[in-house]
Amino acid sequence: MDRQQYQIEFEAAYLSPLASKSAESRGRVRPEEPCPLRTDYQRDRDRILHCNAFRRLKHKTQVFLSPRGDHYRTRLTHTLEVSQIARTIARTLRLNEDLTEAIALGHDLGHTPFGHAGERALDAVCGWRFRHYLQSVRTAQRLERGGRGLNLTWEVLNGIACHSRDGGKVPLPATLEGQAVRLADKIAYVNHDIEDAIRAGVIDEGDLPWSAIYRLGHGKSARLTTVITSIAENSGSALRMHPEIEEAQRTLERFLFESVYTNPVAKGQEAKAEALVQRLYEYYCQNPDRLPEFYRTLREEAPLERVVCDYIAGMTDQYAVDLYEDLFVPRFWTKE
Repeated sequence: MDRQQYQIEFEAAYLSPLASKSAESRGRVRPEEPCPLRTDYQRDRDRILHCNAFRRLKHKTQVFLSPRGDHYRTRLTHTLEVSQIARTIARTLRLNEDLTEAIALGHDLGHTPFGHAGERALDAVCGWRFRHYLQSVRTAQRLERGGRGLNLTWEVLNGIACHSRDGGKVPLPATLEGQAVRLADKIAYVNHDIEDAIRAGVIDEGDLPWSAIYRLGHGKSARLTTVITSIAENSGSALRMHPEIEEAQRTLERFLFESVYTNPVAKGQEAKAEALVQRLYEYYCQNPDRLPEFYRTLREEAPLERVVCDYIAGMTDQYAVDLYEDLFVPRFWTKE
């Protein structure tokens, strides 16, 4: 028996009847020969982990714009924390950890520079609803590997596309593994954003709403244990928490929106970031010949505005700032 077949039989014997089995995947857009060592979901995880867009996440904003401190989260460390939480949920419920991890690692591949400020900036000018979760799918399927894409399975792409609620506009993922990532995304950012905001002096531990802390716990580890335990005890054909735990989680979310995400101390530079992104967008729409060669070739199949968004969304914070300075900030004349 080859190792891939062993993995498939292990899934059938061990995983929950509600779990997604790799042998039952809806497959890829382009069929491929099976790997002798890995299941399709394991291959997807590895492809995401090794792609360029994943590496760029280490230089993209999570909450605090291009933080100088060594211990603030970036989009990459957020992604890793989402993956860890989602895998814990999946293991507890005997879901497919490989599929869960692939979705988690890929969920933010298309995120813009400067976090949600960059997303808002492109959404305001591009002429359609620019959303990072849809851009993540496009990044994986069209922009990676020099335009060949990663050719991920349907289940991974569905989980990435549906990982955000976006105000209730996005349906639940089709798999419980995707639902685990959707929950883990919120669980992760609520808890690590509290830590970062305390580290930055934006809030104090004592500012946290007592009603939420009483139910969830006083520290990050205690809160994670409470929430994941609640998911394990209350989930069936869909993943859910106990209503009281869910309300406590939402209380923390509302607190963060009021005290951190709209705090002028924490977010005072976002208007500048949005203006920078929109200026770059206008420049390349007016000067498409200045786009890198790869993006110029994309114009054969996509509108210019779509291609400009592809280019800007793939930038890191520092790349965008350096490019802006190169294009718009005059250089001083020097001559020895």
